Amino acid sequence: MTEDRGFPGRWVGGTALILGPLLLLTGTLLRAPFPFFFPHQIAAATAHPVLMTAAYSAFLAGNVLMGPAVVTLARNIGLRRPAWAAWGGTLVVVGLFERTFHAGIDHAAFTVVRHRGPEAATGFVTDLYQDLHLFSFLSFTIMFGWYVLAIGAYLSGALGRIRSIALATMGLLPLGVLKGTEIVSIIGTTGLVVALLPAGVRLLRGGPRPSRKAILLTGPAVLGLAALGYVSTLG
Repeated sequence: MTEDRGFPGRWVGGTALILGPLLLLTGTLLRAPFPFFFPHQIAAATAHPVLMTAAYSAFLAGNVLMGPAVVTLARNIGLRRPAWAAWGGTLVVVGLFERTFHAGIDHAAFTVVRHRGPEAATGFVTDLYQDLHLFSFLSFTIMFGWYVLAIGAYLSGALGRIRSIALATMGLLPLGVLKGTEIVSIIGTTGLVVALLPAGVRLLRGGPRPSRKAILLTGPAVLGLAALGYVSTLG
């Protein structure tokens, strides 16, 4: 992975390449003890609210971090294979948007569990499950995009053969509202860690160390972002 001076940059891109896959794997493993389909996920959220909230929150955070991670990888693919980078990157990012959309519905269902009970939440999800929306026509991107990106990563030399195959296993990850964990879920998220974590480490270590000024500014910047995060919860 070459040093990236454009968006999202070495520090954001490298960190996302590491944390994004790890958080997706963590969320996948946390909900592994419970059956796959949504009535069972709702039952699990009723019996184990903290665990299931942690599982779905970790998965969502990882999914969001995969945005800059995929952009970073696509920029490297684009150095030699721009068409593969454009198609693979676009398809995967659209798929990430769709998983975030699904996560919003997951959160709404868990909120109904807390306020109205599991029966109401199950009825809520059952009623909306077949409703058409924009992402109904783009569900193929969630799986298909990873295959295109993996081929581009291999052809461009951005990733080797083994890690490109590992990246392609993300196409096995099931999609939809309140989906639990199957063996292919673990294979896909583990493959993502194998594919991208070494690239993130190499990217972070491959450039100059941050300046003293940048280090000194990091603390106030983090505190400012934390304050903005708190204020955001008040609106």
